[in-house]
Amino acid sequence: MRCKLKSNRKGFTLIELLIVIALLGALAVGLLATVDPFEQLKKGTDTSRRNTTTEVYNASIRYYATKSAFPWATDVSALPMSDVNMTSSPNGYVNQIISAGELKPEFIELAGSSNLSKIFLTSTADVNGVRQNISVCFLPESKSFRNDPNAQFSTDGIQMVNGCVSQTAGGSACFWCIK
Repeated sequence: MRCKLKSNRKGFTLIELLIVIALLGALAVGLLATVDPFEQLKKGTDTSRRNTTTEVYNASIRYYATKSAFPWATDVSALPMSDVNMTSSPNGYVNQIISAGELKPEFIELAGSSNLSKIFLTSTADVNGVRQNISVCFLPESKSFRNDPNAQFSTDGIQMVNGCVSQTAGGSACFWCIK
């Protein structure tokens, strides 16, 4: 008499599991190539610098509206925000803006000296000797910020005539500015 064994096969074979794992791995590699986590980190850093840049610009404009002058009495050309003239206490330009209530007291600590060292402020007198212009700029690290229309200036906020590296071959590195 022959005995028939019933095969109750439950589960997957090793080969089936390896194929599924290989497919999931290939999809993960494709997703990482698409998302580019390093580019996302650079974009986050640029967003932080853009917000700090905008905050400094707006605070300076409010200070000017209140006092009819900027805290600096001489031309400032591409001065890093971390410069002693900007942050030294209490005569630093940023500290004067903080004292006027236009920036939070913790602004310098929150922005961080490494972040402030990459942001540049320019304010020069016009033909009549009046300082009422200001530009605040930073050099973007991410591709999306380098291709932004606001990223077409030199450190002192002057628009680049020859184009930028990100926009034309052989151009210069361009800064993102608010003016």
